[in-house]
Amino acid sequence: MTDAFDGMYETFKALLDAFPPSEAVKRLEQFNIGTEIVQQIRDRHEQETIRVKELEEPHAVVLGNRETWYTGPHPKDKCWPSIEEILLQGGWPKDPAVKSLDDSSTRVVSLLNHPKEKSFSTRGLVVGYVQSGKTTNFTSVIAKAADRGYKLFIVLAGVHNGLRRQTQARLVQQLVEPNPAMWSQLTGLDRDFTPQENPASFFGKSNKTHVLCVVKKNAAVLRKLFQWLEKASDYLVDCPTLIIDDEADQATVATKSINPLILSIMGTVPKCAYVGYTASPFANLLIDPSAADLYPKDFVVNLPKPEGHFGTEVLFGRYALDGEDPEQVDDGYDMIRSVPDDDVPYVRPTTKAEVEGFEPVVTDTMRSAIEYFWLVTAARRVRCSGNPHSTMLIHTSVNTTVHDSFRQPLVRLCERTMQSLTDEKALLRLRRLWDEETARVPAKEFGETKVPFHELLPELKDVLKNCRIIMDNSNSVERLDYENGPVTAIAVGGNTLSRGLTLEGLSVSYFVRAVSAYDTLLQMGRWFGFRNGYADLPRIWMTDELAEWFRHLATVETEMRRDIDRYMTETETPLTFAVRLRTHPALRVTAAAKMRNAVTAASSYGGKRVQTHYFHTDAEWLGGNIEAARDLVAAATRNSVETEDRRNEGRFVFRGVPHELVVDFLSTYAFHEKSPENDADLLKGYIHKRVAAGSLRRWNIAIVGNPKGEDFQFAPGVSVGRNVRARLAVQNPTPGLADIKTLMSRRDAAVDLDGDVTSLAEQAIMDRRQAELPDTGLLVLYPIDRVSAPSPSKSRRAALDAEEDVIGVGLVFPQPAHDSTVEKYISADLSSVRLEDEDYSLLESDES
Repeated sequence: MTDAFDGMYETFKALLDAFPPSEAVKRLEQFNIGTEIVQQIRDRHEQETIRVKELEEPHAVVLGNRETWYTGPHPKDKCWPSIEEILLQGGWPKDPAVKSLDDSSTRVVSLLNHPKEKSFSTRGLVVGYVQSGKTTNFTSVIAKAADRGYKLFIVLAGVHNGLRRQTQARLVQQLVEPNPAMWSQLTGLDRDFTPQENPASFFGKSNKTHVLCVVKKNAAVLRKLFQWLEKASDYLVDCPTLIIDDEADQATVATKSINPLILSIMGTVPKCAYVGYTASPFANLLIDPSAADLYPKDFVVNLPKPEGHFGTEVLFGRYALDGEDPEQVDDGYDMIRSVPDDDVPYVRPTTKAEVEGFEPVVTDTMRSAIEYFWLVTAARRVRCSGNPHSTMLIHTSVNTTVHDSFRQPLVRLCERTMQSLTDEKALLRLRRLWDEETARVPAKEFGETKVPFHELLPELKDVLKNCRIIMDNSNSVERLDYENGPVTAIAVGGNTLSRGLTLEGLSVSYFVRAVSAYDTLLQMGRWFGFRNGYADLPRIWMTDELAEWFRHLATVETEMRRDIDRYMTETETPLTFAVRLRTHPALRVTAAAKMRNAVTAASSYGGKRVQTHYFHTDAEWLGGNIEAARDLVAAATRNSVETEDRRNEGRFVFRGVPHELVVDFLSTYAFHEKSPENDADLLKGYIHKRVAAGSLRRWNIAIVGNPKGEDFQFAPGVSVGRNVRARLAVQNPTPGLADIKTLMSRRDAAVDLDGDVTSLAEQAIMDRRQAELPDTGLLVLYPIDRVSAPSPSKSRRAALDAEEDVIGVGLVFPQPAHDSTVEKYISADLSSVRLEDEDYSLLESDES
């Protein structure tokens, strides 16, 4: 009986290739199969769809009850098994890498429409990480969709020829070459789309092949494609089409020509699914969902972070989010090196007028970066593992004239270094550089073994001899080409290197270009990705300001992904959820044109923790905050309902303090201007709204100190030991600025709760607060020792060295039943920053 049922179920699965699930069930009934058996078949199929829907990864937000017709590959499939075999032969482990790819691509395909539906127009978005394998994921999605009957595949591959060619090569290698009889191509390695004579030869009923078209987001190219498809409309009525938009935030959103052309192309095919792929979806999530546009109305899929991936957070660290224990949030690896602000004018023109005739200088820090790159390449040759290519990126400007000006200085440096390999003094400097760098990031922490200098030295001459200096930009003829053997190269470039293009074996980056938007900044991080066999060796040279921007961006990115994951469990759909994107005082979320449909999110502090981590270090600013804190404590001692003296723990708690005292404190305490979330006006406005609603009228004021620290007096009889909070270490700190990164621990946020809370997780603490103090706010004061020297184990920390002791502030707001919100626009002041954003002139260029 089981064998007979299995046979009938296989018949049903075969019917699913030709019909949507509901129609396939009707066909089963026509075979005179009993109602009970049909129900068992439906139940089994439902179990398989539930397995796909409930995959632990990837998470997805989906519109309505989309019918899950695809439950995974079949034994008779051709395209996906070929990709799987290529990856396994290339060294991918079956579990977890290939299994994770199989699961995530199955989930995306399951959200597409069945190819045999009469018509559909689907819009989805897949959010990955920079340099994390998004191309492999959408190639797998294409393969599985092809195995189920999708016919036409259009891949929008960025705005530059280099990325389009790289994408075409990958798709040909993994899709076309294993099954050449199954595919027809409208584009080639060196040929973007040109109209074909006879559409019938591609889409006629006699042609059973799948059609692949890889195009740039260029108006002339897309216009030709649209016009050709429009003429072929008679053949496209039954042509299930999948459009993959790689780097979907670039040029797609809010562009005068590209955006309407993509929509027009979609309009030529009655069966069309559009899926955008990006690591920086800020622009896509700000499209007006109600407009006839490319907002991902049907689904948003959040790909898991692959094992071994170097991302923003890993390199730069980030700040703690609400609900996290700050002690568990890492500072990132010690791989970032500082470029002094004084160096910038020597490597990048400060004004447009200086571009013509600009002559760069190889500064000491740039020289160290380049010499370290050569040492790394030699060490990797000794190890004989991982990627055979070795690349360095120099990115100071988008201007091609500036790129070209670097050639001679870099060639001369390479020649001089070659000649100095017999000079003991020069070798001593190289040895010192190597030993210092490998001591700061121990190889054993990454499962590697340090390569001693004397072992890499014999390789150095050949490294220098084979090192190519390549200007890779929209005007250059010579490009990075990894297809003809191992490459050692220093690549100087701009936009062509900062979007999508994979820099193989990237080891060192020198990066000083300033931009104005999150997405541009994130995409420029070509150093993100996989570093198998040399995970201890990558380094990035950049200004301290850029490093801080990336740390903020890591926080934004993590928070955005957490929002998507949270909405998945809250029955939200892409049309009803809105990912919150926290602002930065010097960065826009995305280009201004892409934000025209964005509104300022209502700022609610309900259920949130707010804490200070930026401080000025001058005596006048700090003295004002000390006075504000002492005034608050003096008033609290007079007006509190109850005082808890826990000085043996380094703590005091003043209970039932009137909210007016808190508002007065927020009016006099100075928050640092780099912390828009700590906006005193926003905080006071929120408190006033909650008070009007009958809540937050009383507050608990706590003081948290270090029982072993030197006493700090807030008021007569109210003293606690000073806390130690070291600042994040930067080589060229901004005068008068300190970032301590985290202030408030999970235990501190529960200082006014009853009983032992030391073992409670963050959510349990919030639940306890909701039960005990649903209408009471908490304000915590921290006296911080002005010196605050770090412990020796904290290599990425430095002494605070403020002129006076510092007062840190944390606020904890209970979650209200009906939240009150306040709004405030925070605009970026970019007047003092020389910015170079993305150049979209290529979008309109004439390909002819």
